[in-house]
Amino acid sequence: MSMDRLIEKIVKTQNPTVAGLDPKLEYVPEYIKEKAFAKHGNTLKGAAKALLEFNKGMIDELCDIVPAVKPQCAYYEMYGYQGVKTLYKTMEYARKKGMIVITDGKRNDIGTTMEAYAIGHLGRTEVNGELLTAFPGDCLTVNGYLGSDGIKPLLTVCKEEDKGIFALVKTSNPSSGELQDRLIDGKPVYEIMGEMCEEWGKDVMGKYGYSAVGAVVGATYPEQLKELREKMPHTFFLVPGYGAQGGGAKDVSYAFDKNGLGAIVNSSRGIICAYKKEGCDEKDYAKAARREAIRMRNDIVGAIAKIQLGK
Repeated sequence: MSMDRLIEKIVKTQNPTVAGLDPKLEYVPEYIKEKAFAKHGNTLKGAAKALLEFNKGMIDELCDIVPAVKPQCAYYEMYGYQGVKTLYKTMEYARKKGMIVITDGKRNDIGTTMEAYAIGHLGRTEVNGELLTAFPGDCLTVNGYLGSDGIKPLLTVCKEEDKGIFALVKTSNPSSGELQDRLIDGKPVYEIMGEMCEEWGKDVMGKYGYSAVGAVVGATYPEQLKELREKMPHTFFLVPGYGAQGGGAKDVSYAFDKNGLGAIVNSSRGIICAYKKEGCDEKDYAKAARREAIRMRNDIVGAIAKIQLGK
């Protein structure tokens, strides 16, 4: 399954982190925007071209030290079809550079509609007898709160195409508890969703003990993160909330197993806006991202067990 490839990439880089490529125009250095808008005008195309150049610079500096990138679809869709084209080209470029791509789309539907999402983001689309890749992602974030009807279509594609998913379990946002902490038969909803992830993953297990069904569990709730790690031994975690949202290395450490595996920690603004925090020359934006990615890696690796393949 795709988690096997992600795990192997984490072990190779000795880095359990993912860079969230969630660009806004305000994050992009002026010299990149000036070039794009001079050529394409103040248009959605101009904006999309600026984002693509910004992303490529990030990927060039991160690809040898960070195992994966996570583009959030919304930051591209807001620029229309030109933005979606930039999303595709960003994913394609990252894959060419050897990185794992986690598409952050949080897709949620049932039946044939979910099959279409699965095919579009993880599988191949049939066109007159030919199978064509629509988006070259390795994993997709999904919302499992419609139940098994919204997950089973994904599992078929995961099995056929060696891909993975991350289902929302305990999210990092402040209001997550309004629903996720409510009790059903004495159990919080997030725990029940975690149990469902473990059940869904039984038929798509990888060789390192983790299934193709991962879970999104936020660093901003470390006690729940620790609890879920114990109760979900076969579920790989995608952990948001580090850095800008307040989570630290100790908080995220609860997501990892005895081999320093079991989770990948996301940072978006912390990495892509590092040059602003440093106050360095904007043309050094990608180098600043690299420096922050290394700092983050060292911070987290220092709080977990040695990263190694286990049985």
